[in-house]
Amino acid sequence: MRRVMVMDVFTHPIAQKYLNRSGVSHAISVAEYAVQLAIKHDVNPDLAAKAGLLHDIGHYEWYTNGKWDYEQYVKNDIHAIKGAERAHKLLIRLGEDRQYAKEIALAILLHTDSYLPENSIKKSSLQQIIRLADEMDEEPFGKHHYRKINREDAMKKIAKLDQEVERLIREYRKTV
Repeated sequence: MRRVMVMDVFTHPIAQKYLNRSGVSHAISVAEYAVQLAIKHDVNPDLAAKAGLLHDIGHYEWYTNGKWDYEQYVKNDIHAIKGAERAHKLLIRLGEDRQYAKEIALAILLHTDSYLPENSIKKSSLQQIIRLADEMDEEPFGKHHYRKINREDAMKKIAKLDQEVERLIREYRKTV
């Protein structure tokens, strides 16, 4: 039995604040891709869904003279560090298993290497999945962060994602 559903995470005011900043549509798409990849790579789909949903909650809005400054973002971004911290705190607050919260936070921390001096860290399967799911949904110049989705459609997608994760977990339990 999952302690915390994806819907619990999605509807929490803290998640809403930062998901709206980084792009709800993008977050949901990455969560969906992450679950698909988790199935293929024998990774817990619940952790993949949550890490995919929360992977960009550390974004800072880089503006110069009231306009989005993509160059400043690329040059100064450390959103994965802040996002890992926010996600961990949120998940613990919601009652998530502490080890799962840590695994999700680490996947968020390592979903990009833009702030690392070199790409030399060996990543777990979950960490690799979140990076790949994010890349699958990217658009040039960060435009994926600005795609819109209305609240009703977002809630439907999250509910469907939770149902899929539940189904996958039930199927997995039957095999062990």
